[in-house]
Amino acid sequence: MEFYVGIDVSLQESSVCIVDRDGKVVRERKVMSDPDALVHALREDGCAAARIGLEAGALSGWLHDGLKEKGFDVVLLETRHVAAAISAMAVKTDRNDARGIAQMLRLGWFKPVHAKSAGAQEIRALLSARKLLTRKRADIDIGMRGILRAFGLKVGRVSRGRFDERLRELVAGNAMLEKAIGAMLEARNAMVRELIELHRTVLRLTRESEVCKRLMTVPGVGPVASLTFVAAVDDPHRFRSSRSLGAHFGLTPRKYQSGEIDLTGHITRAGDASVRTVLYEAANALITLSVKPSGLKSWAMRLVMAQGASKVDVARFGDPARDIALA
Repeated sequence: MEFYVGIDVSLQESSVCIVDRDGKVVRERKVMSDPDALVHALREDGCAAARIGLEAGALSGWLHDGLKEKGFDVVLLETRHVAAAISAMAVKTDRNDARGIAQMLRLGWFKPVHAKSAGAQEIRALLSARKLLTRKRADIDIGMRGILRAFGLKVGRVSRGRFDERLRELVAGNAMLEKAIGAMLEARNAMVRELIELHRTVLRLTRESEVCKRLMTVPGVGPVASLTFVAAVDDPHRFRSSRSLGAHFGLTPRKYQSGEIDLTGHITRAGDASVRTVLYEAANALITLSVKPSGLKSWAMRLVMAQGASKVDVARFGDPARDIALA
């Protein structure tokens, strides 16, 4: 008999629901959120040949790879599709979510999600760590400025190289401020050192990648943007055409059509938000910072004059394959 397995993944335990080809629930249970535990439970229930569905999430990729290694037919389901389908249920529980996933899998009413390779996930982890440290360093800088402002001490405009020196000058003679600001500066300096090391790793990876080096020939595209894009695409062969990249990363217009109503809205914002961020920043750099003349910048500037810079930044990379194409 053909079975379909829906797994609602949680941090400690996952809800598992098994249905047959007619949609009848065969078995429901809780299993530890671990590939080995899930493999043991599925084999115990006679579901070694069943199709298994997981909603895409933080742990789902790890579980997906673990089940795949054991020979199971596993698919990741697009989160928004799962949420829309399950929202019709009056009662929201992990058990009902697993039931909904199993039924979606049986009916084929879902959008599969690409499971990224281990290399792509490692790059994303590196970029996420770099982004987090950058944000926290900025938070510390803003926090120290706010603390000193309460005492009438204004940091003002200062270069990054003199930031530490400037703050120590301002708090000199006040033992409590020296203690508080000194501790924050030590934490900031340690964060900056680690951030520099992470950035060096990013630069090394881009130098070793022929694809990244090709992407960086596009004005405005730097190491972070190219590496983020490459990690997000992962396997270019999964796209039927280069034009589908814009839609995949949510940079194409939203569409609503019903009867006499036909509306075209803002971009869909589907897919990886970090990719949209770096592509937007690259487009903005091309328009505002790049001084080297090029046909691409000339085209962008003509659009700026006609439509405004904000729209052009989005449109510039709405079809990324046109200029920073899959290599």
